[in-house]
Amino acid sequence: MFDSFPAGVSERMDRPTYHEDFGRVYTSGIHFLNKLERGQHFEERGFASWEAFAAGDWTRAVSLAEERRADYAQELQKAARLGISHRRLRVVEFPVTPYVQWELFVLRVRVDEGDDIKLLDARKIRDIEKDRPAPEVVILGDVVMYEVVYDDEGNAAGANRFTERELIRETSSGFDALYERAEEFHEFFDREILPLAPPRVSGMRTGAPGAR
Repeated sequence: MFDSFPAGVSERMDRPTYHEDFGRVYTSGIHFLNKLERGQHFEERGFASWEAFAAGDWTRAVSLAEERRADYAQELQKAARLGISHRRLRVVEFPVTPYVQWELFVLRVRVDEGDDIKLLDARKIRDIEKDRPAPEVVILGDVVMYEVVYDDEGNAAGANRFTERELIRETSSGFDALYERAEEFHEFFDREILPLAPPRVSGMRTGAPGAR
């Protein structure tokens, strides 16, 4: 279901075009947004919390994770007005990478504001990752699906856009199945993330901004 997508059925978009298209479709009357996040190393230049994390200031990074709480609350309020339910599935490899350790502190803020996010141990999806890791996928209703792509340094580089309804339905069904396997955010976070020592990130490169 997530091991590969058919060749030749997608439209490649650069990052600005992807964001523009996403915004247009998002407000067009869809009813749900599902996001599968699989990569373990991304870069978020321009996000103050990530900048502190990349500089090795873990205490400040965690503190600054709170800085976008109001933005996340507004985002979810907008979704509610539009009648759109959000679900995010974050796959976590072990040992946990420094990036994911940081990101989960940011996602905890989103969860506290009401975002529906679950966490999934990557070892539980080995059966569907025989040939390659599951792709980064964003599904907007039954209208469009994006396979988000990144460069070698983890910078967002755009997306492959799919509109074939059967493929979208099949991928949505796969997402639902994985979501059922996943664990509630705080249960996983409190057990696996809170006990970890601050990550060592000296020498980390910076890159283009992302979107948490």
